[in-house]
Amino acid sequence: MAAAGARGGLSVYPTLFQIGNFEISSFGVMVVIAFLVGGEMAARSFDRFGLDREDAWRLVTWCVIGGMLGAKLWYFTELLARSPETLSGQMLSLDFWRSGLTWYGGFAGGVVGGLLGARINNVPIPMLVDLAAPTLAISQALGRIGCFLVGDDYGRVTSLPWGVAFPQGLPPTLERVHPTMLYETLWLGAAGVWLWRRRGVSPFLFGEYLFLAGLGRFWIELLRLNPPALGPLTNAQLAAMLCMLVGGVGWLRAQRARRFTPKHSP
Repeated sequence: MAAAGARGGLSVYPTLFQIGNFEISSFGVMVVIAFLVGGEMAARSFDRFGLDREDAWRLVTWCVIGGMLGAKLWYFTELLARSPETLSGQMLSLDFWRSGLTWYGGFAGGVVGGLLGARINNVPIPMLVDLAAPTLAISQALGRIGCFLVGDDYGRVTSLPWGVAFPQGLPPTLERVHPTMLYETLWLGAAGVWLWRRRGVSPFLFGEYLFLAGLGRFWIELLRLNPPALGPLTNAQLAAMLCMLVGGVGWLRAQRARRFTPKHSP
């Protein structure tokens, strides 16, 4: 799976093993692991608050499907805007289907999928969004390991000792670059642990998730090569700023409402 790469870097490979003509990709395996871990986390949270754990698994399934579709649809739209003449050829290639899962598209699609699943399964949405916060963070952290293993979404060239070469990456590079996928894994993993411990304590747990996820994505984008969309800011940074704004304002409003809620004597 890994070997010494060009210029002293570490190169990783997208295929774990092959059965005949069928390839088992490292990214696909990490998506499955993220689904299983996220589902169990959600189920335990549902148990704690007296909800049906089967509903948790159904909602995680909706979130994963929505997230994957949203991530690919946004990537498809960006690709169409940049180079429509090459779109048909890229869609037929394996690289198109194992890469190009945009963070903000995946987040939006996951939210839509989760809300739709909550409506179908009659799960209270305010409770859902808070219980989903640590699950989303940990699942995204695991998914980013999959991005690392296929060499997708890496950063700028670096001379730091942990720089990684991706000769089979998307696109390939023989120079050592920032493994920004792993930076995001560490950030989201720590955020997920924090959010898990804040269940039942935070006035708006999903707001904390939005703020932390947005903050991490914003600074990680500084090490990426994405083109600017508005001034010096990339699309991902704009989406991250929106997440921080919504999360921060939502948390402050919830905290204020909690502070001024009258306490009734028993």
